[in-house]
Amino acid sequence: MSLHESCGIFGIHSETADVARFTFFALFALQHRGQESSGIATTNGNGIWLHTGMGLVSHVFDEESLSRLTGNIAIGHNRYSTMGSSHLTNAQPILTEGAAGQIAVAHNGNLVNADALRIELEESGYEFVTTTDSEIIAHLITNAPGKNWVERISYTMRRLQGAYSLVILTQDTLIGVRDPFGVRPLCLGKLDNGWVLASESCALDHIGTTLLRELDAGEILVVDSNGVSSHQGMPSHRKALCIFEYIYFARPDSTISNRLLYWARQEMGRGLAREYPVEADLVIGVPDSATVAGISYALESGIPFTDGLLKNRYVGRTFIQPDQRIRELGVGLKFNPLREILEGKRLVLVDDSIVRGTTTPRLISLLRKAGASEVHMRVCAPPISYPCFFGVDMATRWELLAARKTVPEIREFINADTLGYLSLDGLVKAVGLPRETLCQACLTGDYPIPVQLEMDKLALEAIPPNGVRRT
Repeated sequence: MSLHESCGIFGIHSETADVARFTFFALFALQHRGQESSGIATTNGNGIWLHTGMGLVSHVFDEESLSRLTGNIAIGHNRYSTMGSSHLTNAQPILTEGAAGQIAVAHNGNLVNADALRIELEESGYEFVTTTDSEIIAHLITNAPGKNWVERISYTMRRLQGAYSLVILTQDTLIGVRDPFGVRPLCLGKLDNGWVLASESCALDHIGTTLLRELDAGEILVVDSNGVSSHQGMPSHRKALCIFEYIYFARPDSTISNRLLYWARQEMGRGLAREYPVEADLVIGVPDSATVAGISYALESGIPFTDGLLKNRYVGRTFIQPDQRIRELGVGLKFNPLREILEGKRLVLVDDSIVRGTTTPRLISLLRKAGASEVHMRVCAPPISYPCFFGVDMATRWELLAARKTVPEIREFINADTLGYLSLDGLVKAVGLPRETLCQACLTGDYPIPVQLEMDKLALEAIPPNGVRRT
């Protein structure tokens, strides 16, 4: 499994709370959405203060840096790069000044027309500090026509194509924005003495905030000294919430579209057991993203569940490169199998998805070396055959295993005894929302926003049957 969601975002407006500290703990809860960089911007009405850094939230901030972030409004961001390279200059929030004044922007998503917009802005004399599409959005907003921020943002939304949930900080206002398709989540919460915005409701739970609702697709929500006001920035003609929020990205203790993610993942496991039963001795889930589904598969099938793989929870992004021998250990650095439990056993291995197919064969090999007699692979998502252009680092199409191999070929490639993918019908049933309100483009090729696939198509056609790309 090697999917990475682009970002986690948070905003808070409070006259009495330590907004920087609240933002720090909220970002801590959203760390799963991005581990590359982190940042917080605050304002007290007389200026905007910003602190960003590379690495985890706990590495970027300390008491000294938080004490300098004063004010009554704050926004925060965790990043995993999809648009723009891994570099400190691309860390968010992005601070920009234009004709309308100074703002800070934190963005979750990806624009499909970013290149065209950037060229247009550069030809008009705009200078860019970063290589992100987030800076493009910030420049467009600060220089858009309009009497107020709502009008400027609404004007900008008509120019943006793609996925974006935004939290925006001006010197006296917190603003939340969600694109007209609602691809990425964004919710509103109530603090005793203020208001908060967050990518996921789990962040609200961690800071003692009550979830009120999710922002609607195309909505602009303004929080200032007068309270909260809602505006429709653009009409929403089609909802397209990313289905992978349910499969993998969001934490199981978050609620999206009034459904706790835990229940959705539980139903995915049950669906897999019904669709692909098998005689086996034990069920294990790949920790942590498939643990809930693995337990549910076990309950539905009657096969005992066990913690056959232990995860090293301190293995993450590091700037210390391993030497060749350690690098070759690969997945063994992250997971350690319990040989005494697995030896001689027929296993059902449940995972959330197979993307490039680099980790899964190594994981199955690890289980076989630990003595497993059979490994039956079960996957919570249908085959991923198309790339994502809306904020997920999912690979180009020629890199996707299911785009160039059939299911029997994938089974042979990963060296599983059997392989079963949850059907699309089973997945939609588990999510509990109408199919037409979900973005399933990576599974079906039906993109809610037109994208250019010709280069990927040509690259895919260049791959011979043996799966080796020509150069």
